Amino acid sequence: MAKIVVPFGPQHPVLPEPVHLTLVMEDDVVQQAVPAIGYCHRGIERLSERKDFQQVPFIVERICGICNFMHAMAYCQSVEKISDTVVPPRAEYLRVIWAELNRIRSHLLWLGLLADAIGFESVFMQFWKIREKFIDLIEVTTGARIILSTNIVGGVRRDITPELLKRIDDDLREVRPDLESLGNVLLKDYSIKQRAIGKGVLSHDDAHKLGAVGPTARGSGINTDNRVRGYAAYDELAFEPIIETAGDSYARTLVRYRETLQAMDLIHEAIAKIPDGEISAHIGKWPEGESFELVEQPRGEVFYYVKGNGTINIERLKVRTPTFNNIPPLLHMLEGCRMEDVPIITLSIDPCISCTER
Repeated sequence: MAKIVVPFGPQHPVLPEPVHLTLVMEDDVVQQAVPAIGYCHRGIERLSERKDFQQVPFIVERICGICNFMHAMAYCQSVEKISDTVVPPRAEYLRVIWAELNRIRSHLLWLGLLADAIGFESVFMQFWKIREKFIDLIEVTTGARIILSTNIVGGVRRDITPELLKRIDDDLREVRPDLESLGNVLLKDYSIKQRAIGKGVLSHDDAHKLGAVGPTARGSGINTDNRVRGYAAYDELAFEPIIETAGDSYARTLVRYRETLQAMDLIHEAIAKIPDGEISAHIGKWPEGESFELVEQPRGEVFYYVKGNGTINIERLKVRTPTFNNIPPLLHMLEGCRMEDVPIITLSIDPCISCTER
């Protein structure tokens, strides 16, 4: 049978990001998937090396609008290591609260997109209706709906008042029943199970061998989540990674849905335990030396390498995002699948190409 080549992306009704794959097919079965990269390259690493190191958090946030806070947090934590800067405990808790609000916002966006890709527009709209509540909480605590711009080297630049902390706590309790009810609709529907169960299977060994991270790895039974290292205030919170073992698109959906509920629990606990005190610290010295930081974004592990030479500029910044790690597992999952399953399998890794190509 003759092979045919089918381009998939970078524009496609199902894709929230400009993923570009070349599919080599026999009949309607994918034999090979070849990625094309560079569509969204913006030169952010190079730009960061030319700016004051205290300006860089606001630059790296532009790598990704959905998980922008965690980009800035990873950078700040790297610089804090080589500038002898100790972050106040209250700032660490505030970082956790905003990071988990980002995680919820990202996962709800993805859950809605999955429902829409399968054809359930009403479920998509309901997920995004709930998501809007969390965006409102981000706006009222930071002054912005998308790019938070609260991380600085040494802590955070905004505090959250006791009244606003109570509002966050109350609003999360208010929306949780709706989210649980909607989750039952999404996860128990026959059509969604037909499109996700057994599709894009990634075994535990293949996930480990191919370097999968985040929900893509945890959906294949790999117990990995950088929050267990205890950065920020996670070491003072009750946290355990969410693990599923089936390794298919449905397992990755379960992981993200359960992580959304878990993130709400972490915010409740952080609000209950947050100490009083300062929200930023004096920077000990200009960054000198090398450091790296690993932070758990909604899509998985983000890696930041920073090299400082004792001047006001960073000598080298290197970022590795989770989608970069998850593309090889995606290519493996696509081999042998049918054409109609390609969009859902691709969506199941929650690709962020703007992050990957920067």
